[in-house]
Amino acid sequence: MAKLFSIASWNVEHFKEDASRVGRVVQFLDDQKPDLFALYEVEGATVWKTIMAKMPGYTFQITEGPQTQEILVGVKKTMTAFITQKIEFKSGTTHMRPGQLVTVDVGGEEYAILFLHVASGTNPRGMGLRDDMIERALEFRRVLDKAAGGAQKANYLFLGDLNSMGLEYPFKHNIPAVDEIKKWEKRASRKAISMRRLDKTHPNSWSNGSESSIPPSNLDHVFAAKHLKFKFFKNEDGSDAEVDVRGWVEKKTAASRDKWIDDFSDHSLLYLEVHS
Repeated sequence: MAKLFSIASWNVEHFKEDASRVGRVVQFLDDQKPDLFALYEVEGATVWKTIMAKMPGYTFQITEGPQTQEILVGVKKTMTAFITQKIEFKSGTTHMRPGQLVTVDVGGEEYAILFLHVASGTNPRGMGLRDDMIERALEFRRVLDKAAGGAQKANYLFLGDLNSMGLEYPFKHNIPAVDEIKKWEKRASRKAISMRRLDKTHPNSWSNGSESSIPPSNLDHVFAAKHLKFKFFKNEDGSDAEVDVRGWVEKKTAASRDKWIDDFSDHSLLYLEVHS
């Protein structure tokens, strides 16, 4: 298999006017050398100016609207790409982020990459919004297939901070996060959708540090059309995974993980390569 292009997806918590942190984050992102990427929770103008200065080989686009947290997308200037803000993924809620759809042409083939930062929360409202957004993302496969001529031809994937937190409800009616993910996977596997969730080198991508009462969580995901191929990365147990999780998860001690979280973000970065 040959590499077609690489993608990075990273939620950088409350990413704004801390110049030293912005510099560290942009350098770490640049070190991954992605062909295209998305940053979530961008809040300040400092980010925009720094990333343009430090990553001159990319073009950028950022979401707009009444929401306070934006999604910033970067694409290498060597790639042909069209970026669209998809407001339908706000689920009719003004404060939610729209999706960022990046369509790239590689070797005469179009690939549609939808970056999402969906609703958080373990209450019924949060889970309901998430459920609606994920269903819209899955159903978008049909729209792309139709545009591509039918027969499930669309090269489509969606990814980002999908906030799979489950539901906390009284009287022993909780829904664990793992069951929420299984529900998404079942929907994705429907014949009319034909998508799957990609395995990651580390299941948990979020942590609030060693002193937090909340354990590390599996919040960031990639769903892709079943026919797409990806580079394999090795898990610690030797098994294969198609998404490499990079950041605090790679640190060996609680102290070093806590420092990485303080210096960068509570989310690790997702990295993947689409192959022919």
